[in-house]
Amino acid sequence: MKRRVFATVAAGTAAFSITVGTATSPAHLGSKSDSKVEMGKKFQLKFAPHAGHFKHHAGIGYLDQLKFAAEVGFTAWEDIGMMGRPIGQQEKVAEVINDRGLTMGVFMGYASFRAATFADPNTGSRKFLKARMKQVIACAKRMNARWTAIVPGTFVDHLEWDDQTANVVETLQMCAEILEPEGIVMVLEPLNSTKHPGCFLSKVSQAFQICEAVGSPSCKILADLYHQEIAEGNLIANLDQAWSELACLQVGDHPGRKEPGIGGINYSSIFQHLHKKDFQGVIGMEHGISRKGKAGEVKLIQAYRDADHFDPNQL
Repeated sequence: MKRRVFATVAAGTAAFSITVGTATSPAHLGSKSDSKVEMGKKFQLKFAPHAGHFKHHAGIGYLDQLKFAAEVGFTAWEDIGMMGRPIGQQEKVAEVINDRGLTMGVFMGYASFRAATFADPNTGSRKFLKARMKQVIACAKRMNARWTAIVPGTFVDHLEWDDQTANVVETLQMCAEILEPEGIVMVLEPLNSTKHPGCFLSKVSQAFQICEAVGSPSCKILADLYHQEIAEGNLIANLDQAWSELACLQVGDHPGRKEPGIGGINYSSIFQHLHKKDFQGVIGMEHGISRKGKAGEVKLIQAYRDADHFDPNQL
């Protein structure tokens, strides 16, 4: 996740407004620069584009980009800033998602880069988090969404690490008690400590231990493979180790945090592995695009077409 977005969402303000326009015709994908892109063929895995990925084909309108993604064949959509949008805008997005049969991916429920909200909690922070979880439920119901991302803040120097972990587990259990009756799942996102120094949660292996200790179906893992390539590497083995607690993924190649195939992560092998294990979670496309304009968007789509290929003979 991006620091700028975290700050906005954590404060509960609107990230940006939705511009409603007229959808650009899919015929734009017939130009010579993008003639190989297939329209309508649904992706096998639940790849979830973000707003801005298709602005050159669909225009600046948020809803038009969402509709365009569905026309291309994407079956999910992700907006980490959804909770910060006005209710009316959430409802418009939800209507399109439901009409197009898409799955709503992760939205940010809470994140902090400055406070040890979970590792060193106090009465005020826990009262705030209880209220926050109720807001999460309201947003999830409007969006027909299931997953909300949680980044539990920073670590502290004045407590032993085991004590901090116990505090995190206890606070998550409190949140899970609120979310579980509603069927909402908070997904813990580890962030690499190189890019985000001070964050308490940095590895999928650490998140797995915490989820096991919390012991609730409403506390699972969001593995951002861009972060985990930096933090741990050995991605497939680490995903397998945490599989029972894994709910969602986010992707972005490294270095560069662009579409698959730009950096050094072997996403073809990773997606092949996810096919083999019948992964049903949403895979958020939380990254930029390596080329500008329509050609870049076509390259983005094709990168996922190529990586989504499933060949049982390679298993």
